Amino acid sequence: MTEPWLTIIGVGDNGLESLTPEAQSIVWQTETLVLGERLDAVIDGSALPALKRILNWSGGFRETLREILKLRGSPVTILATGDPMHFGIGATLRRYVRASEMYVLPSPSAFSLAASRLGWPLQSVATISLHGRPLSHLNRHLMPRHRILALTAGAETVLGAAALMVERGFGNSVLTVLEHMGGDHERIFAMTAAELLATQPEIAEFNTLAIDCVSNSPLVSPIAGLPDDAFRHDGQLTKREIRAVTLSILQPFPHGLLWDVGAGCGSIALEWMRIGLGARAIAIEEKPERVAMIRENAEVLGLPDLDIVEARAPEGLAGLDAPDAVFIGGGITHEGLFESCWDALPPGGRLVANAVTIEGEARLAELRGVHGGELVRLQVSRAAPVGRYCGWKSLMPVTIWSVTKGETA
Repeated sequence: MTEPWLTIIGVGDNGLESLTPEAQSIVWQTETLVLGERLDAVIDGSALPALKRILNWSGGFRETLREILKLRGSPVTILATGDPMHFGIGATLRRYVRASEMYVLPSPSAFSLAASRLGWPLQSVATISLHGRPLSHLNRHLMPRHRILALTAGAETVLGAAALMVERGFGNSVLTVLEHMGGDHERIFAMTAAELLATQPEIAEFNTLAIDCVSNSPLVSPIAGLPDDAFRHDGQLTKREIRAVTLSILQPFPHGLLWDVGAGCGSIALEWMRIGLGARAIAIEEKPERVAMIRENAEVLGLPDLDIVEARAPEGLAGLDAPDAVFIGGGITHEGLFESCWDALPPGGRLVANAVTIEGEARLAELRGVHGGELVRLQVSRAAPVGRYCGWKSLMPVTIWSVTKGETA
């Protein structure tokens, strides 16, 4: 085990006074101290030890990171706000520093403090960060009776969230702004999103936002199988019933990466990501107008971090992170497409392909003969007007082939 040289200490709103004796001792013995951009005001006027060096993230993350890594082996202490491992610098630095090199001393997180002030059971609340992230991340969490705690980038985030919620039909939701929790200037106030947007109250830059969702708008359920009109599309869309079955066969899981090849409007990739818990997807689509639709759908559904590749498959698959699952929604007859996807899958990876043409079905039957798996053919009919009456309108039948790499034919 490597001896820790990098210490990350969570600081409360009352600055160095919030530190335990152990944390204070570390600060006084360190050779280099790194301050977060929000901590300048928090520790303003505090007595700091004579240090060899003080760094500040305001100089740029990559530049400051390079300076920190140059000091590997000598004592470096980073002061952060709250819990550094919950949407904090500690979680970020784990991409570059081994856990055995780090010693983390957290303070209560903004989420813990807010939950204690409001009496909200933290395990029943969505905890998200809108600090340095698109505001559209909020969209995926807007559901009636849902509670959300959000880190913010300041007053502008709160006002932006109120505007977004009013636009989405959540104007009666109660927004509680918790300022400087644990400090001398703590203040808590609540308004509906509509009231907050209309009055534009003065809001401290250092705040956490609590949202108690209220809406009469149609529910956008987290369960797979959103209505077709939840997506902007040009007809190139895996229909709701087929999409729900396809996703159940794909079996999304936390942190799993999906390739959605020939993504159309991105419906499969986006519904895969909506399971949350780090589920990722790459949508590969060659037509620019459809790529634009994918981006719009990702914003509306609160998934702006969807990775979109504007390219034709299989050429556009080169260099992508290896997938855990692949969905081929069209183009299964394209030369080399299946082979490129199959080669990229690790053992145990899952591939699902849909086809609506006779030629596509023939290709799926051929591939099943070689690789095994299951073939399912679905026919969906929807009720539609027939004169003064109602009858069944059939959609095109869809054949679904699913296979796990490593299965025997």
